[in-house]
Amino acid sequence: MAATTQDYYEVLGVKREASQDEIKKTYRRLARKYHPDLNPGDKNAEKKFKEINEAYEVLSDSKKRSEYDQFGKAAFDGQQGFEGFRSQNFDFGFGGHEDIFSNLFRNFRHEEIPEKGADLVTSLDISLEDAFAGMTRPITLTKETSCRTCSGTGAEDLRTCPQCKGAGTLKQSRGVFRVNQPCPACRGTGKTITKACKACRGKGSVAASETIKVKIPPGADTGSRIRLRGMGNPGTRGGPTGDLYIELRVKPHPLFKREGNNIITEVPVTVPEAVLGGKIQVPTLEGTVTMTLPQGTDSGKKFRLKGKGIPDRKTGTRGDEYAVIKIVVPKTVSGKTKEALQELEKAYKNA
Repeated sequence: MAATTQDYYEVLGVKREASQDEIKKTYRRLARKYHPDLNPGDKNAEKKFKEINEAYEVLSDSKKRSEYDQFGKAAFDGQQGFEGFRSQNFDFGFGGHEDIFSNLFRNFRHEEIPEKGADLVTSLDISLEDAFAGMTRPITLTKETSCRTCSGTGAEDLRTCPQCKGAGTLKQSRGVFRVNQPCPACRGTGKTITKACKACRGKGSVAASETIKVKIPPGADTGSRIRLRGMGNPGTRGGPTGDLYIELRVKPHPLFKREGNNIITEVPVTVPEAVLGGKIQVPTLEGTVTMTLPQGTDSGKKFRLKGKGIPDRKTGTRGDEYAVIKIVVPKTVSGKTKEALQELEKAYKNA
């Protein structure tokens, strides 16, 4: 039957001369502590739980305990192990239609365990220049905050719960177990509201506007999320405050188009500039730079300005800027200009 090599008294942590009542109380405490419902996925807790039940099966029975004291675990060689324990007349509800621990801990989780407050999500529009350089911006948002009038209790008047006498729990017996279950009347708080707070109408929180500063890192892009810990709605039953997520949206720019960490801009040039070449001014996110335009540049020709793009958020390495040449022709021309253009046309034919 032995699933553990430890001494049963050591497993329960009691002396060999411990009374049956002491063994029973110790077992209840340990069973609650290591029950699988309270330790989901914890294999060590599951193993410990089985060892505790195995030890209790023997030490809670005066006949088996006497045999164990005389012969140790050898007295039970060949008998059924822990799985047989479930099928004997020790109905703890582990394998039946109702699992006392599952129900108990389910209620406990909902009623007593502190819960984190809700996360908040808001959006923020920024310019391409702000996304490029990074900046700190104040934003104002409305969120739930703990009611100052009632200190978050939701009550103008609190009194000791008459059902649990302020304990927050009620004792319940199931078989050999005697466990504390959260009081349904006060939801495990030990207090009942006799008069709701007028400021928050019993909710415990109120909506309030708050202005905070948001640091936007260089290289931010549309879809980037900034997380501000503890800036969401307040938790319940002493739980932590939720987080605030700010989703960024970069507004379209009249001169630049962003592609990843690169930017593209159209640079208008005149026909003579395209034909003769020369120095031209190209706009960048840091101001205007001078670029040499080769002779005979076609419209649509793309030139790379290395390192003039957006910095990468992780590495800080900047992308590039691509200047796309766009030849602009005049809408109206004078007589002399027309003659010059006609001469230019002859150059095309003779080329």
